Amino acid sequence: MKPINKPARTIRVGIVGCGKISDAYFTGCRRYPILELVACADLNAAVAEAKASEHGLRAESVDALLAAPDIDLVINLTIPQAHAPLNERVLRAGKHVYVEKPFALDPASGTPVLALADELGLRVGCAPDTFLGGGLQTARQLLDSGAIGSPVAALALMLCPGHESWHPSPSFYYEAGGGPMFDMGPYYITALINFLGPVRRVSGVARKSFEQRIIRSQPLAGQIIPVKVPTHYTGSMEFASGAVATIVMSFDIRSGPEIPRIMLYGSEGTLEVPDPNTFGGQVRLRDLSGPSLRDIPLTHTDDRARGSGVADLAYTLLRPDRGFRCTGRLAQHVLEIMVSFDRSSVEGRHIEIRSTCDRPTALPANLPPDRFET
Repeated sequence: MKPINKPARTIRVGIVGCGKISDAYFTGCRRYPILELVACADLNAAVAEAKASEHGLRAESVDALLAAPDIDLVINLTIPQAHAPLNERVLRAGKHVYVEKPFALDPASGTPVLALADELGLRVGCAPDTFLGGGLQTARQLLDSGAIGSPVAALALMLCPGHESWHPSPSFYYEAGGGPMFDMGPYYITALINFLGPVRRVSGVARKSFEQRIIRSQPLAGQIIPVKVPTHYTGSMEFASGAVATIVMSFDIRSGPEIPRIMLYGSEGTLEVPDPNTFGGQVRLRDLSGPSLRDIPLTHTDDRARGSGVADLAYTLLRPDRGFRCTGRLAQHVLEIMVSFDRSSVEGRHIEIRSTCDRPTALPANLPPDRFET
């Protein structure tokens, strides 16, 4: 892909954590000429060396990468338990940070990260960035243009049998920081906030349907995983805008009919939104002009990938008056919402959400796939 209007200088990036998701970032970040990948690190030095060789980077220890003067921004791809502690280390090293979801294991761990970033004048970003893709941005444009009238309600569904059938090491999905809410909830809740704004309160019921899982994927097939977290959630969300949403997140559904991922219901129509874990997908609209949903051409490119949120943040580092979309405050708000479903289930009541965030700014239509600027 030929770079378009390459920025005056690039933002130099280091990656900490060279696990399964890292390849998506190594390749995705290279789509954006504003990002220059410099080095990677992992607690397993051999893994870091292999990834560095594969992607043409410098392998470092974590300490060396954080101290490196030629790195401006660190992408934190460690396990969820390490997200908040490493974010603080990155900030204290004087570097901006972008972290994989979830932002932390609980809001109390995320709050100091945001406070430290404010104190040091540094930026914190967090996945997911899939809502920057053509599918969800096209739906956002339709919603903002009044295609379904005033938003009334939403439905968000993620139903699957869990990840032990395909993931090479699925145990962490059933430990603290895992489960369907922490694994997939960020995609769906972030998408809903992109459409409807911040959340005021939630209620929910959570359960653990099976005490153990059996790994069916290689190389650990046959091993038993103890389940330590809820694996099925049913909840409701009340937005500050007045709209309401129903959400179901499950690792316990073995099979069933094809279902929509997200539906948005308005006073004058309905939008079917594609899978928020992708950058594309088909958008479908039913309005007062007809009785059924019809396909809508995408108004925004779906040729984006992991690392898009990093690139959007990078433009802000070159132009501080510009905001970015995948902010730490958005991720902290999503985190509090996810934790509150568990609290609501245990305490049997609505949970008021203390945090808030800005609704992310919509992308202009027809941007090139390597740009976030007009």
